[in-house]
Amino acid sequence: MTRGRFITFEGGEGAGKSTQSQRLVQALGDAGFVAVRTREPGGAPGAEAVRDLLVQGAIDRWDPLSEALLHYAARHEHLVRTVRPALDSGKWVVCDRFADSTMAYQGYGHGLGRQPVEALYALVVGKTAPDLTLILDLPVDEGLKRASRSAGIEDRYERMGRDFHERLRQGFLDIAGREPERCAIIDARPPPDAVWQAVRKAVGERLTIAWP
Repeated sequence: MTRGRFITFEGGEGAGKSTQSQRLVQALGDAGFVAVRTREPGGAPGAEAVRDLLVQGAIDRWDPLSEALLHYAARHEHLVRTVRPALDSGKWVVCDRFADSTMAYQGYGHGLGRQPVEALYALVVGKTAPDLTLILDLPVDEGLKRASRSAGIEDRYERMGRDFHERLRQGFLDIAGREPERCAIIDARPPPDAVWQAVRKAVGERLTIAWP
């Protein structure tokens, strides 16, 4: 059986990852692929429990290293329970956030640095790297404005200062610059339909899909 492909969506707050990942799963299904949509933190029962600890509460409730460890604890459960079984069965996995978010948010945004996050990546993710990562890029002020329109109890990261969000945006761009063969930067400023066309084009070209 051919192993499935692993596609991740990344970017700052309000970039539209959930909308575009949903559209991609639908398009993959229309093209004849069996695709699973999932998210991080979360995507498995234990990981969803950890999610509540990370996306709710006071912005300073965790030390940056503790926060990264929690993300990787959730990620391990997600990989073991959801992602790897799906890939091994030939399904495609489309994930709203993955390991690049930990590098951007904790490594760059909180100033933890690359080395501790890379060590956790090697331990937990190993060879289960995404085949393609789509980074939806948006100016910080626009992203926070969009995010505020749908703010709920899961707004802990949104409430962090503008400087934090600028650091994580630059972190995502640096990640893309380091791994251009894996990452594609998508301009998230246009309306969702236009962003979708860019996503569709990037996925088709990078993963050799002839869309119907």
